[in-house]
Order: sequence, then structure tokens, then C-alpha cells
Amino acid sequence: MAKSRANGAVRERQAGRLPLITMLGQLDRHASRMLESVLSQHGLTVDQWRALDLLADGKGHPMSELAATLVVPGATLTKIMDKLVDFSYVYRLVDDEDRRRVLAFMSDKGAAVHAELTAAISALEDEFLACLADSDSFVAMVSQLSEDLTGDRRGR
Repeated sequence: MAKSRANGAVRERQAGRLPLITMLGQLDRHASRMLESVLSQHGLTVDQWRALDLLADGKGHPMSELAATLVVPGATLTKIMDKLVDFSYVYRLVDDEDRRRVLAFMSDKGAAVHAELTAAISALEDEFLACLADSDSFVAMVSQLSEDLTGDRRGR
């Protein structure tokens, strides 16, 4: 199986197409730059926005879940969350059910900033997807790939 994939990658390069990993990296960097242009108005980074967006459902989320979803090490997530706490966008509480866990919640101030940024970010997503003939299929495929790779079945 691995040999078949390697041969496929070689054929892709010979056909003039960049490797998938390179294309995904390019898309991520382009999308991140677009996001940064909007987020900078509030002093937020892309990772901080992603954390805030995850908390927008109004539920408390364990730090370990956030780290896994954002695909960052625990120490990095702590820095991300510390900055959001400094901005008063997020607060943390010890979980009543399991005192060893810390849950993160979005504050009212964070919800206001999230609401303000959501419209602008939705417009960026629309701009990004406008380049595609079938954006619904693209989103469905990327969602499926993300679920398969991360085990995320929350249906977000």
C-alpha cells in the first residue's frame, strides 16, 4: 500500500501537480493570512481565534480537548488561553464533575468579539470558496478528511 502511494506521488510530480501536502500547506498559509488581516484589529492570532470559535458553542471545554482539536501541544494551548484570559474573552473553571480538569468558557466580552468577527470571517470563507466550481463538495471532503484524521465526530 505504501509503495502504491509513493508511486502515485511520483506520478503526480511528473504530471506537473504539486504534492498534496504542499498544496494543503499553501492553502493553510493563504487562509491564515486572510484571517490575520481581520483578526489583527482585535490583536488576535489565528490560533486564538480558533480557540475562541470552539468555545462559541457556550459549553465548557476541557483544555485537553481544545489542544487536540487545535492540534497544538498543551503548553502552546496554555499560552493561547492565557492571552485570551488577559483579553477577558475567556475564563477557566475547575470542572465540578472532575476536579482534575479545567474547563474553558467564553466570556460575554469574548462572545461580543466573536459575533463581530464571525461576519467578516464568513465573508472571507465565501471569498475563498468562490474560487471553486463545487464548494459544497470541497467542504464535505475536507470535513470528512479532518474527521478521519482527528477522530472528531462532533458534527461541527
